[in-house]
Amino acid sequence: MENVHPVPEEEEDDLYTGYNDYNPTFDSEDLHNDVDFQQAVRTSHGRRPPMTAKYLGTAIGGRPIGTAYGSRMPVGTAMGRPMTGAVQDGAARPMTAVRAAGYSSSIARGSVFDPLGQSKGPAPPLETKNEDTPEEKIKILEKKVNDLIEESCLAHARGDLQLSLEKAKEAGRKERALVRQREQTGTADHINLDLTFSVLFNLANQYANNDMYTEAVNTYQVIVKNKMFNNAGRLKVNMANIYFKQKNYTKAIKFYRMALDQISNAHNAMSIKIMQNIGVVFIHMGQYSDAITSFEYIMSESPNIKTGFNLILCYYAIGDRESMKKAFQKLICVPLGIDDDDKYIPPNDDPHANMVIEAIKNDKLHQMESERKALAEKYIMTSAKLIAPAIESSFAAGFDWCVDMVKGSQYVELANDLEINKAITYLRQRDFKQAVETLKMFEKKDSRVKSAAATNLSFLYFLEKDFDQADRYAELAMSADHYNPAALVNKGNTEFVKEDYEKAAEFYKEALRNDSSCTEALYNLGLTYKRLGRLEEALDCFLKLHAILRNSAQVMYQLANLYEMLEDPHQAIEWLMQLTSVTPTDAQVLAKLGDLYDNEGDKSQAFQYYYESYRYFPSNISVIEWLGAYYIDTQFCEKAIQYFERATLIQPTQVNWQLMVASCYRRSGNYQKALETYKDIHRKFPENVECLRFLVRLCTDMGLKEVQDYATKLKKVEKMKEIREQRMRSGRDSSARGRREGSAGSGSSSSPINTPPLRASDSGQSNHGTSAKGERLSVKLKTLPGSNEPYEASTQQEIDASYVDPLGPQMQRPKTAARKRTEEDEFADEELGDDLLPE
Repeated sequence: MENVHPVPEEEEDDLYTGYNDYNPTFDSEDLHNDVDFQQAVRTSHGRRPPMTAKYLGTAIGGRPIGTAYGSRMPVGTAMGRPMTGAVQDGAARPMTAVRAAGYSSSIARGSVFDPLGQSKGPAPPLETKNEDTPEEKIKILEKKVNDLIEESCLAHARGDLQLSLEKAKEAGRKERALVRQREQTGTADHINLDLTFSVLFNLANQYANNDMYTEAVNTYQVIVKNKMFNNAGRLKVNMANIYFKQKNYTKAIKFYRMALDQISNAHNAMSIKIMQNIGVVFIHMGQYSDAITSFEYIMSESPNIKTGFNLILCYYAIGDRESMKKAFQKLICVPLGIDDDDKYIPPNDDPHANMVIEAIKNDKLHQMESERKALAEKYIMTSAKLIAPAIESSFAAGFDWCVDMVKGSQYVELANDLEINKAITYLRQRDFKQAVETLKMFEKKDSRVKSAAATNLSFLYFLEKDFDQADRYAELAMSADHYNPAALVNKGNTEFVKEDYEKAAEFYKEALRNDSSCTEALYNLGLTYKRLGRLEEALDCFLKLHAILRNSAQVMYQLANLYEMLEDPHQAIEWLMQLTSVTPTDAQVLAKLGDLYDNEGDKSQAFQYYYESYRYFPSNISVIEWLGAYYIDTQFCEKAIQYFERATLIQPTQVNWQLMVASCYRRSGNYQKALETYKDIHRKFPENVECLRFLVRLCTDMGLKEVQDYATKLKKVEKMKEIREQRMRSGRDSSARGRREGSAGSGSSSSPINTPPLRASDSGQSNHGTSAKGERLSVKLKTLPGSNEPYEASTQQEIDASYVDPLGPQMQRPKTAARKRTEEDEFADEELGDDLLPE
């Protein structure tokens, strides 16, 4: 009993007494200054084996203390509480029968304080399930089926219809294997019907998406005929949709009605949609009366904009004027179910409310409301334009009735738009006077409507080339709404025709600042820079425009033209090649490609594009001329004949083409045909010197008796030419003498300038011009003078000595007098066309 120490009765039994008391034994801050401790660490004194004696409890307590040796030594508490038992074999009895959480008064010798059990290591791994059991196999198979259905749906969302169908089929196979496995294990009562329905429904949908309508209908039939599936009758709507796509309208109506019979009254919205589908099918069948019955029922139960519009179409189809009016009144009374725009106007005095309004101003809900309102306005405008000419004796009276109805509805702002559409209808009927009068009525309206009307008036006057009035109304439109891009474009157009290009460019730039998507302003700005010679800036404008209008043929042509002006033919060819992908039958584009390849020296490519241009437009003289010269250059004169004959048909008064035909015959060795052709030319153009020269030469070579007659005629014609030239020369001398006498008083004198007579080769122009890199053909055809042009006289000996074959390699190509297309034509035909009509 000497180790037993009773607890005084007056003290309370507190298990946590002494935990906050400081014991100097545990002070480790001054250990580096403790000489005995440092000596023990450096010598074997600090490495002596642990003591094995047993310690008895003392008056200061019995809590063991861990040391560096792993042993525990009893340390008493500050309260001096004795231990209630003796220490035996290193384990002490607990002080009380109840221990505190995480505390143990009995710790084995050599153990550490670990109340959370972290020294025991990680927990053992979970016991793996046995996948060989039938139930586990069934669960794994069900998971695979669900994963396949999900993959099929995701593939359809990505647009991969083939993959979605394959996944759906695989899911069907796995689901059938699952059912068989349940039947084998005797758990057929636990078949997952929802999974079976999902597999079949997804498979039918994927069949329909891949246009495999027969398989889709068969799969839907499997679902519908199975009585274990709840509400499977609704899928008859899907089957009716398939029959509608197959244009089997009778079956479509039958299945729509069957689905309608199986839907309860609680699902009124579904019933309304099915009724609307039935009405649409009746319209496709031409049974407008039956369609009207369906639409009238919907408008009485749950009216909507689309059904009201379809009802108006049906009444218009049967020509019922009064019913059209009633249906239009029903249409404009359909509630949209959206809030007013006033709620999006922020108050000035509440910053919190302003932040909320800014947040919801462009959210998804507001966008949906705006789309619904825009759709309703579109249907109303279309309906009014459709029935206006039919409900009254004239379309003007019909428009007036529609405007009056709209003014009394919730779409009052559409009344002005209907008036503008009335003016546009006058324009389509080419009644410009009435259109102008209608638009002038808006001069006293509010600013938005006034600006739109003035913009249209400016455009009308511009088309009529009344540029002063166009400028006046453009100014009026700008004053009403200075941010109207269409008005700024029209103002820029009026400055453009005045050739004030700098000012026009400023208006186009301002229009682009107000609306960066205004393609008309960007196009005309590029043309303006082109006129100013700022080709790089023009190129930048058209490149930006090409990024917006990817398939615009006009933009591609302008880019090709600019690269050609910048002397970059390779880029020009590249853009023209892109242009041919948009307009593959444009003969002018193909001819331009041929011209560029010809300038580059690639004759084969040039011939290909010129020939394609000739196929699409066989009346282009420049293309015919090039093809004929190409065949002469390649020594195929017989093939060149057909092209020159075509040119003769196009320009029968031009003797050059007929002379070329005759020369081709002679070059190919067909002298008889050449002689007949020359004789025919002589009958049509008896004063043509070249024809007579060729006749004399041919008759001489062939030994014909007619040579003297043609030689005589040639001398007469040359004599007449000489007399005519003398008269012209004397007339010029007289006029020069008069000018000298008139200028004598001023002390200046001028000498007459003898201008030689012009030949066709001097004054003619080609559609494509010449290239600085060299002539386009190594063989040039000589330009033969016309019948009314002077020709220098020469004797018979000179004819024989100086005669040169007009198709020889030293002659020059004939040049046409066709006018080259100018930039003014391009601007008038393309740039300032219908694109400037405001939306």
